[in-house]
Amino acid sequence: MRRIYLSLHRQGLTDRDAWKSRAVIWCAAALTGLVVVLFSRLTDLAIEGFTGLTTGRRWLPLLLCPLAGIAIAALTRRFFAGAEGSGIPQVIVALRDDLPEEKTGLYVSPRIAVGKIALGVAAIGAGFSAGREGPSVQVGASIMHAFRRFLPAPTRDYSRHLVLAGGAAGIAAAFNTPLAGIVFAIEELGRRFEEKTSGVLISAIVLAGLISVSLQGNYIYFGRLAVEPASYRILWPVLVCALACGIAGGLFSRVLIQASRPDPSRLGRWRRAHPLAWAGFCGLMVAALGWVSQGAAHGSGYLVTHDTLLGAMHMDGYYAPVKFAATVFTFLSGVPGGIFAPSLAVGVGIGADLHALLPGVSALSLYALCMAGFLAAVTQSPLTAFIIVMEMIDGHEMVISLMAVAMLSSLVARSFGRPLYGALADLQAKRAGK
Repeated sequence: MRRIYLSLHRQGLTDRDAWKSRAVIWCAAALTGLVVVLFSRLTDLAIEGFTGLTTGRRWLPLLLCPLAGIAIAALTRRFFAGAEGSGIPQVIVALRDDLPEEKTGLYVSPRIAVGKIALGVAAIGAGFSAGREGPSVQVGASIMHAFRRFLPAPTRDYSRHLVLAGGAAGIAAAFNTPLAGIVFAIEELGRRFEEKTSGVLISAIVLAGLISVSLQGNYIYFGRLAVEPASYRILWPVLVCALACGIAGGLFSRVLIQASRPDPSRLGRWRRAHPLAWAGFCGLMVAALGWVSQGAAHGSGYLVTHDTLLGAMHMDGYYAPVKFAATVFTFLSGVPGGIFAPSLAVGVGIGADLHALLPGVSALSLYALCMAGFLAAVTQSPLTAFIIVMEMIDGHEMVISLMAVAMLSSLVARSFGRPLYGALADLQAKRAGK
């Protein structure tokens, strides 16, 4: 018995502080999964509400989007500073080693999580082109970081590991893609994977995923698609999709980065002096794009993408540029909202447009390739992009082609500038004087 006890002691299994730390982390991860599922349900209700409210009233978004943009921007600036935009750049800053612990609350906190959910749902319900997946990263990181106060004193220095684990758990629960959560944490958030982080990270993803599955079922984000297995015939489509998505995604990323930097022009000065009026103008632009596209510009794009992938609807040729522009204006408005789901929708739109040039290729294969390609080009995180798409369509037959298009698209996008989230994180860091 003594030998067994000593063996358990060497592995830390008799340490009360270690078990208390594990219990705190497990509770935080379970709560993260629960909150992300709640966020998902509220987002679905907001989209249904917007659709029901505007059906037969095409003029209504022209009033709703600008007014909601002004109100949401005002509330964000007044009460929920740090909740604007996607939330992933804020989490990246919170993980930086040179950020003082007392300033972490500028980027992840319960206050920010509440604002992210409430105002993010309001923005989507008002017709803005935004998603919930990126915000789920900041929500998860905020919840996990808030639980650090319950950790035993010897382990409180691991607060950044909690932020990393919370962000990964948020993306895993949002997409129901646990492998993508791990890769996302390594490639995009922390860009490091320490031994003492691995247990916290994996347990958080597993528990958040279990909560998500228990409440929503073991679903596949876009459903199981009958994609073609990879063969030599996919080589030309991969090259075409990589070039098209790399250019489009690189341009998208560059526009967002340039628009986020200080602009000395007359428009830039007016925008800084009148941020609420600017938010209203961006809302009006989103509404105008919704008018010309018969509502296709509004929302996250999930329903349009889902129905297109299942063959329930035909995607018009103008969808990709309209969704592209609507997402840019949504980002520029400063309202809370992510770009993951809209980027996937733009990718499917590009795939639909390319199908006319590549008629001999399966439309589903082009959709999958362009989803991975555009997302990889926007984020310049090819591993995360191809794994997310592979898991959300159960497309293991296309793993090589998805990997190839993600890598090539990312390379093309590099000619347009830095990775999006890293560049935005540098701008966010100025709030902490870094």
